[in-house]
Amino acid sequence: MNFEESVQFLSSHINRSLTREKIDDTALDNMRLLAQTIGSPQMDFPCIHITGTNGKGSTSALISKILSSMGLNVGTYCSPHVSSITERIQLNTEPISEDEFAEVVSHLKLATSMLKITPSWFELMTAAAFSCFANNAVDVAVIEVGMLGRYDATNIADAKVAIITNVGFDHTDGAEGWRKKLIWEKAGIIKDGSVVCLGDTDDELEYLILQEQPTKILRRDIDFACIDNDLAIGGRHLSLKINDAVYENIFLSQHGVHQGQNAAIALAGATAFLGLEIPASIVENSFQDIILPGRFEVVSTEPLLILDGAHNPPGALAAAQTLQSSFTLEGTKALIVGMTEEKDADWMLSNLNATEFDCIFTTEASSPRSMSSEDLAKVASKYCSKAISCPNPEEALKEAIQVSSSNGVIFGTGSMYVVGALREANQKFQSKQK
Repeated sequence: MNFEESVQFLSSHINRSLTREKIDDTALDNMRLLAQTIGSPQMDFPCIHITGTNGKGSTSALISKILSSMGLNVGTYCSPHVSSITERIQLNTEPISEDEFAEVVSHLKLATSMLKITPSWFELMTAAAFSCFANNAVDVAVIEVGMLGRYDATNIADAKVAIITNVGFDHTDGAEGWRKKLIWEKAGIIKDGSVVCLGDTDDELEYLILQEQPTKILRRDIDFACIDNDLAIGGRHLSLKINDAVYENIFLSQHGVHQGQNAAIALAGATAFLGLEIPASIVENSFQDIILPGRFEVVSTEPLLILDGAHNPPGALAAAQTLQSSFTLEGTKALIVGMTEEKDADWMLSNLNATEFDCIFTTEASSPRSMSSEDLAKVASKYCSKAISCPNPEEALKEAIQVSSSNGVIFGTGSMYVVGALREANQKFQSKQK
C-alpha cells in the first residue's frame, strides 16, 4: 500500500461527527476492540491528554516542543491538518513521512479485515497514531482530543496529565445547562491518578472535575499564570509563573494575547509531566521559533495575508482582537470566510468584527459539511455591502488580492479546512511569480 492508497482506504470509512444525543457508554467499544486487535499500543507510553474549546492545537505543539527540547522522544497526535494528513501524527514535532504513514495504515487494513465491526475514519486515524508511537517507542504522547473528550476515540488512553484549556460555546445546542454538560464531557479525559491543569476555572462546576478523582488540580492564576503578556515584533513578550518558578522576558513567536495563556498552561502541563522545574533556556528556545500553521499565520505580504483557523464564536472573537491589536491596518481590509453548516454564521461574523472590512468573500472548503458560500454571503451582506460568494477558495483569494492595496490586509478564517485551501492557493500563486 502506497500513501495515496492509504488515504483512499481511510476515506472509504465514515468520518462521523457524533452528537451528544447519539453518544452513550458504548461509544468507545469499537475503538477499544480495534486497539486490542493491534496489540493495545496506547498502553505502551504515558500521555498528556488535551481538551478544550480553543487552544488545543497551540498547547499541544508548545508542550511537544518543550519536551522534545528536554531530550524526550515525543509523539504528537493533533487535528485537523492544514496541508497534509501526515501532520496529524508527529514525531519530535515533525510530521511522519508518507511512507511511514502508508505502512501503519496498511497494518490497520489487515487488522480491520479480521473485525466484525467497521471503524470510523477518526478511529482508524487514532489507532494509526497510537500504533506509530508504540513502534517508535516514544517517551510521551501528547494527544489532542478530536471532540469533547469523554467519548472521543482518543480516550482509550490514560492521561498522566489531563489539560482542559477552556470551556466555550462549541459542539453544543446552547440549551439550559450546556456549560455543565461540556465540562462533564471534557472532564472525562481525567483518569485515576491524573494531574489536571485547568485553564478555565469555575467554582460552581469544579465538582465535575473532582468526581473524576484526579491526583492533583493545577488552576490558572493560582498554580500557573501568564503575569506579563505584551505585544512584540513578531509575537509576544511573556512572563510566566509555574508554581514557584518565574520565567521572565520569554519571547513567543505567536500573535495574540490568547497565545500567552496557551503558553502558560502548556508549560504547566509539561512541568507536571516531568515533575521538575524546566530550565528557562529550554523554555526560551522552545517558544522563540515555534511554528503553528493556520494559527494567526502570516503567509505573505503586500498585501498582508493572514490565516487563522478560528472555527467557533470564542475563537472568532480572539482572532478579531488579535488582528486589531497586533497589526497596523492602514490599507484595504478584505475578509475571506467559510465555515461548516452547523455554525452560527451571524454570531461568527459579529465576533469577527465583519463591519470593519471593506469587502467579504465567502467560500467553501472541500467538506460535505461546508455551509454554502451563497448562504453565508447573504448573512455577510448584513455586515458589508460588498459580500461576494466565491465557492472556490483559490478564486476567493484571487479576487481578494485584486481588490487589495499593497499595504492592505487579507484575513482568511472560519475553519482549518478553509485555511488549508487558502494556504495551498497562496503557495500556487507564489510559485507562479517566481
